[in-house]
Amino acid sequence: MLPQDRLIVALDVDTLDEARRLVEPLSGRVGMFKVGLQLYHSVGSEAIDLIHRMGGRVFADFKFHDIPNTAAQAARAVTRRGVAMFNLHAAGGREMLSAAVRASREEAVALGQASPLCLAVTVLTSLDERVLRQEVGITKPLERVVVDWAVLAREAGVDGVVASPWEIKAIRAACGQEFAIVTPGVRPAGSRQDDQRRVMTPAEALRAGATYIVVGRPITAAPDPREAVERLLEEG
Repeated sequence: MLPQDRLIVALDVDTLDEARRLVEPLSGRVGMFKVGLQLYHSVGSEAIDLIHRMGGRVFADFKFHDIPNTAAQAARAVTRRGVAMFNLHAAGGREMLSAAVRASREEAVALGQASPLCLAVTVLTSLDERVLRQEVGITKPLERVVVDWAVLAREAGVDGVVASPWEIKAIRAACGQEFAIVTPGVRPAGSRQDDQRRVMTPAEALRAGATYIVVGRPITAAPDPREAVERLLEEG
């Protein structure tokens, strides 16, 4: 079975009512809820407050990518919201990553609370080798890019990365067992891939060494999300 605390449900919805209908039956059955750009830009920090009131933990999937000072101030702000985890783009470079991690930890100490896990986004799971080379202009092999950015993030003090399950083993080899790997692009057996390209099933991702797996539409679009979670936990 998949340990429930390693499952993150992506709340990619537009309203608090939709979020509540998912958080209420799933709180206590999953490890965390992901608040991304869609929900946050629809209802703001009320989404985070709702999850906390219902006893859930939050992964703030905001993908900060800016100059170091701006990323650092954003990291301070999201830390003040009491989230368990947040992310920023590895492509922002060492100075940006280090500034954000340092700011978040300083803010947590000042508030007397635990520091959130800071993650660096590597190559989005919607991209493949052709897109990376022909559209983005990065000619190195995709796995090499992911591993290089993961090593950069670790050296900058980041706690882990967001990466496709296809790159987990290579990241583990380069960054060690304590480095957190959060994997979107996870689909239960037999489900649609939607716009994800580099996907695995939950069981495959865990065997490869994922720390957390992120699942969205196979749960949130299901007629009974709690039943979908139970099936996924059994499958894992």
